[in-house]
Amino acid sequence: MNSQASTFKMLIDGALVDGDQTMAVINPCTGRPFASSPRASLRQMEQAIEAASRSFPAWSRRTMMARRALILKIADLIEEHCQELARLLTQEQGKPLRDAQTEVHGTVAFFRYVAQCRIETQILEESTTRRAYLQRQALGVVAVITPWNFPLMLLAFKVPHALLAGNTVVIKPAASTPLSTLRLGELIAKTLPAGVVNIVTDQNDLGDVLSSHPQVAKISFTGSTTTGYQVMANAAKSLKRLTLELGGNDPGVVLDDADPRQIAPGIVRAAFFNNGQACIALKRLYVPDSLYEDLSEALWSECQRLILGDGLDPKTTQGPLQNEQQFQKVKALLEDAQQHGRVLSGGPVPQGGGYFLPPALVLDIEDGTRLVDEEQFGPVLPIIRYSDLAQAITRANNSPYGLGASVWSSNLERARDVAEQLQAGTVWINQHIDLGPHIPQCGSKQSGFGIELGMEGLLEFTQAKVININPGLGSERQDPAQESRNAE
Repeated sequence: MNSQASTFKMLIDGALVDGDQTMAVINPCTGRPFASSPRASLRQMEQAIEAASRSFPAWSRRTMMARRALILKIADLIEEHCQELARLLTQEQGKPLRDAQTEVHGTVAFFRYVAQCRIETQILEESTTRRAYLQRQALGVVAVITPWNFPLMLLAFKVPHALLAGNTVVIKPAASTPLSTLRLGELIAKTLPAGVVNIVTDQNDLGDVLSSHPQVAKISFTGSTTTGYQVMANAAKSLKRLTLELGGNDPGVVLDDADPRQIAPGIVRAAFFNNGQACIALKRLYVPDSLYEDLSEALWSECQRLILGDGLDPKTTQGPLQNEQQFQKVKALLEDAQQHGRVLSGGPVPQGGGYFLPPALVLDIEDGTRLVDEEQFGPVLPIIRYSDLAQAITRANNSPYGLGASVWSSNLERARDVAEQLQAGTVWINQHIDLGPHIPQCGSKQSGFGIELGMEGLLEFTQAKVININPGLGSERQDPAQESRNAE
């Protein structure tokens, strides 16, 4: 499908509607508009929240089996439209088409995994004097706010979980990548009852309305730490439930027994995956003196294999940065790094505009510089020397962020010991950015709080409720756990 000729619409109360305004969507490969998106007014955001609130009672009363069947149907429709969604994702986000296809397939897999999960009643006590059990109930309207780096995959971290638990949803995608989410809305409109899922696009001007609205019970937000502060402040006004997956400055610590040639490909993948535009990308690397030169050479050799270009070109391995603001930020960090370290960068940059930066390594740079201390969110990796492992661990932990980290070693016992000392929600060993729908992901420090993925992530969309019974004053036909199973 030619997205330039397509008409994109929002989903409000089961209807595909135009925005009261429109906004241009930029192709980051050219830096020029390639499509127009609807832009909601305050009135339309209010309509979406009201629709979700109105549809909640009926949706939450459906059996989990019924909700599961509809989530699986959505997964089937996404898979059926994989090529169209992937192409659209490449055009609005910039990532290579093969990576966009991987994201769409991952979205399908995450929806399907969540659909097979079970939320069961837990028996706390069953005696002659007390019968107590814990149920999980839906919260109500969930606001899902997603970023521009993985528009569909990060939606899949949230929406199927909210739906399976019995919640209704209002989705607000990033202003610079709304189109793939809107196209998904067309598929959802054919599947779910009116109002269960609503999709509203804005120009970064309605987030406060959504996150502070009294009818919203929970916010699931992925984005910058700065915006996370504002979301949290808005949620505090009515003590909304909150899951925040925020920025990261993930360190990698290489041990002196590692093989540079063996680990270099994995480190480059971890640092330059999605052009470094991932909260859990590897963003600073601590390397012992004994391996520093050899590993730097091996990493640079791997970087030279990367090919910048239009994501629709099958030869491309690295697309552009997603937007001009991020492009200018990374350029400024790189220019500052040139004053403090030795930059290895190069390779042909596509002509004709676009937000292209070639992958770069910065050697002989220290903690305390902007590139090391800030989250670059781009294709630049600082490589920092260390002579004492204990000091390297301390330096790796000396950050307000704590999303992910990794350890690279040929000795798994030593690596585990270091991993246990690193302050992060996830620590990988000899890999980075390894995710699965069954593996919980969480942040620490200013990288956020709450859990996504796994059973723990699913339960974040529920309210725990204890029923405590005096069995001596009545009779009960069926035990609560069996009732829960029958509800399936």
